[in-house]
Amino acid sequence: MNRSNTSANKDIGHIVKDMLRLLVAYGVAVLFMGRAWSLRTLGGMTGLAAIFVLLYVLGKEEQYLYNVTLFGYPDRIQRRRTGSFLVATAATVVLLPYITEDQRGYFLFLILAYSLESVPLLRHGRCCRDMERNRGEVPRTAFVGRRAQYNKFRYFLKKTSIPMELVGYIAASAQELAQISEGDAGEYLGSLENLEMLIRRYHLDQIYILQKREEQLFSMQKYVDLCIDMGVTVRMVVDFYKRRRADSYVSCVGTYPVITYHTVTLNTGEQVIKRIMDVAGGLAGIVLFSPVMLLAALAIKLDSPGPVIFRQTRVGKNGRTFQIYKFRSMYVDAEERKSELLSQNEIAGGVMFKIREDPRITRVGRILRNLSIDELPQFFNVLGGSMSLVGTRPPTPDEVEKYGTRQWRRISIKPGLTGMWQVNGRSLVTDFEKIVELDVEYIDNWSLMEDIRILCKTVTVLLKHADAY
Repeated sequence: MNRSNTSANKDIGHIVKDMLRLLVAYGVAVLFMGRAWSLRTLGGMTGLAAIFVLLYVLGKEEQYLYNVTLFGYPDRIQRRRTGSFLVATAATVVLLPYITEDQRGYFLFLILAYSLESVPLLRHGRCCRDMERNRGEVPRTAFVGRRAQYNKFRYFLKKTSIPMELVGYIAASAQELAQISEGDAGEYLGSLENLEMLIRRYHLDQIYILQKREEQLFSMQKYVDLCIDMGVTVRMVVDFYKRRRADSYVSCVGTYPVITYHTVTLNTGEQVIKRIMDVAGGLAGIVLFSPVMLLAALAIKLDSPGPVIFRQTRVGKNGRTFQIYKFRSMYVDAEERKSELLSQNEIAGGVMFKIREDPRITRVGRILRNLSIDELPQFFNVLGGSMSLVGTRPPTPDEVEKYGTRQWRRISIKPGLTGMWQVNGRSLVTDFEKIVELDVEYIDNWSLMEDIRILCKTVTVLLKHADAY
């Protein structure tokens, strides 16, 4: 049966230390209060403190603060620890008035608990390694590969609490070992062909293999099997899929490790907030601009025959299609006449189509476009979920058919009512590659604050009536 050691990266000692610190803090608080608390109050306070401890430990567990692979950056640890502390504090302080009117002792407990946690936690990684080393339990380790390949990995490794005694490096082959400079040769134990002998000679507990080339997947398998047969731990450091613009994280599905590479944020919490902003913004836009939309609909109806609302199939996230809503700003035969005007296209590359003096636009339509009123019905798209307030420009299916591999990336997120293109020149940007560059820049640097910044800048652009046609 396949087994998975799900607690292999868990620092149980850290959890025990946290609980002992909190117990000491509560004990001091009880001694300070003395007889000010009755037995009934003391029982209630003890129960409340127990709830705090449980919530605090679970909060830190959720923030991976008990994971030995957490980078030991003081600001990161402090931020996550404080967040867990505040959540546990808020949850218990709400219950405090129902237990006692004298709340000084509990707040003293909170102050002591936070103080006792602050300094030791920042040195946790080093203390853990020192304690392990003093007990003689640090795994004797060898790295397979060139020393230079491990420079960045060792930098990150030193910022974790993973205990390790580096014995030396093992070259991937005898040929590679022969190419090692004399200055570095002393750090190499030998080559991979002699792995069994090296394990025996140097009493190795674990082997790190940095996967740099795809072909190593197969060539390394026999050495992985050898280590398993000998009871030596093997750790694979996967790096050959690394891309400059891709973020990555490791997770597990059952007993299968899964490495995920992505360029679009997968932060569920921020995505939920973005959707809440879209719903709120969509409703606000519909209510706020409803008088303008009613006047626009009346003007369109009086100006030219045809429907008030123009519906068109557009391409959304990863190729999904949806119906976009706009006020009709062209004559009803506009699509049939498009082929006659392709030679006048002002967007370089021929993927998008746009001309300044488009004869298909009606008199009212030109006014609506200059004021960007024609796009107001897209608030209904935002409310329905097919679009977002901020995103990339939604292309037509015939545009997408001409996309190359890199250009497809611009539809890897939900399209938006506004975006980088709209606030950085809009119709003045006539190079399609520049539009793609702006969209990719937005995707790579996406954040909620960036969305807010673009929304604010959009309002400024609209008030100036800039770049619209």
